[in-house]
Amino acid sequence: MKTAEFFNKFRSRYLWGNLAAMAVTVVALAFGAKIAIDIYTHHGESIPVPNILHQSFDKAQDELDDLGLKMVVTDTGYVKRLPPGAILEQSPAAGERVKSGHIIYVTINSASSPTISLPDVIDNSSLREAMAKLTAMGFKLGQPKFIPGEKDWVYGIQCNGHSVVAGDKVPVDVPLVILVGNGMRSESDSVDYIDPASNDDATPLESGGDMDEFEEVMAPPAEERSSASHGDDEKTENAKSTSKKEKTDNVKLQ
Repeated sequence: MKTAEFFNKFRSRYLWGNLAAMAVTVVALAFGAKIAIDIYTHHGESIPVPNILHQSFDKAQDELDDLGLKMVVTDTGYVKRLPPGAILEQSPAAGERVKSGHIIYVTINSASSPTISLPDVIDNSSLREAMAKLTAMGFKLGQPKFIPGEKDWVYGIQCNGHSVVAGDKVPVDVPLVILVGNGMRSESDSVDYIDPASNDDATPLESGGDMDEFEEVMAPPAEERSSASHGDDEKTENAKSTSKKEKTDNVKLQ
């Protein structure tokens, strides 16, 4: 092919017509794709998130549906003054702008108070230790109730007037009352005393123990005791006579 013929082909209307048609097609496709993407992604559109806090679940759901937003429950909580199903938290927060179809994550109010297992603090901890442990776990505490017993020692726990023990499920919103000793002995307490002399079941000590050794001394016969007693009486009479005689001699000398 000669060079002149090659360049003459670029002067063909048919060639330029095809090139123009291809360019228009590409531009149209690009423009259409952009429009489609904008429509699909809602480009340039934004919706302010409404405030749905403390609303009922159904009312909040309807309001978000009308705006083209979705709602998903992620957690539950408990507020006694609000009805079950009320919205406690929302994310994104009210006033933020989002696109249509965006998901609003919410926390709703539970129908009943959550419960926690009571820890083992009865009869093995002081009042301060028990209060610190229960408070850290989220329990509410009322005024302690003092009973006879060792001072500041925990003897029991009451919930709604009923005694509870370790492991029981207790509502966190109900105040617990700790039964603690006041340092005074109860009148019902008693101490048992055992008389060793009257204990017939006592086991005798075995030889080789800590018992002190002693020697048994026999009492003298009755005759010897009588003779000894008579001799003592004679000595006493003689002493009395001697004393009287000395007093009489002293009087005469004077």
